Amino acid sequence: MISKNQIKYIRQLELKKFRKRENCFVAEGPKVVGDLMKQYQPKAIFATDEWRPSNIPDTTVLTKITDDELRRISFLQNPQQVLAIFPLPSSISHLSPLTSHLYLALDGIQDPGNLGTIIRIADWFGIDTIYCSEDTADAYNPKVVQATMGSLAHVHIIYCDLLQLFDSLPPSYPIYGTLLDGDDIYQQPLSQEGIIVMGNEGNGISETVRQRVTHRLLIPNFHQGDSAESLNVAIATAITCSEFRRRGTK
Repeated sequence: MISKNQIKYIRQLELKKFRKRENCFVAEGPKVVGDLMKQYQPKAIFATDEWRPSNIPDTTVLTKITDDELRRISFLQNPQQVLAIFPLPSSISHLSPLTSHLYLALDGIQDPGNLGTIIRIADWFGIDTIYCSEDTADAYNPKVVQATMGSLAHVHIIYCDLLQLFDSLPPSYPIYGTLLDGDDIYQQPLSQEGIIVMGNEGNGISETVRQRVTHRLLIPNFHQGDSAESLNVAIATAITCSEFRRRGTK
């Protein structure tokens, strides 16, 4: 049985200011909750009798609820057996890029679905840290969490001033950016260290960040004649990361 106060509390976690104040976020579904439980101890779990967890920490409060109650607290159109409340990861503000590592930097990504998919892509291609500009969507928004399909447990998300980050790097450190006036990514030398910058869905990489890019890359359009003006940013991220990793993984 779930109380009205619990329902209100969970629904408020849709808001960033409330997540920040309460220092927690919501995850849903057996896959996402299961993956996150391998890294973080949930504060509370609300689940139907269908849910079959492998293990639950002794200190976690488990509340059994009905399918109807799950629908009342869920942020999904089709709720999936379980909803859990996790503590926000400890804030990491000064994790500097390392030699022989590849990183992503997101400059103003706004769509929660895009951000969640990019986190999942980073996880797939072995990129364990993403730097986000302050105006990038919140990674702990319920829609983002769901879109990561559990990859949020494997990737560090750091919100910072990208200009300060780039200016703190050695002059020779490669900063790659995907730009319409860049050079064909399939023809350019790519290293296995550096930062790949992906820009806003509508405007691309901002002008100030663009000035810090040392290697301008273009994913070429192979269609002759009229075609799409651009790629979705998550798709472009996947293509770019794949090409970097194709050249050799470290």
